[in-house]
Amino acid sequence: MSGRFMALWGMPILLGILTIIGLISALLGDGIWDLVSAFALGAPVLVSLWYSLRPRRP
Repeated sequence: MSGRFMALWGMPILLGILTIIGLISALLGDGIWDLVSAFALGAPVLVSLWYSLRPRRP
């Protein structure tokens, strides 16, 4: 059961955690936090673009 759960929900949970980290780091400060927030908030966008632009199977 645990393996099936992670196979289905693993990536959405990871993207949600990255989004939370990105939002919190954007509120914390400047400098390195700006880079952390940019990468953490950009990762879900890139994953979404990759899935939407990949060719469909026939």
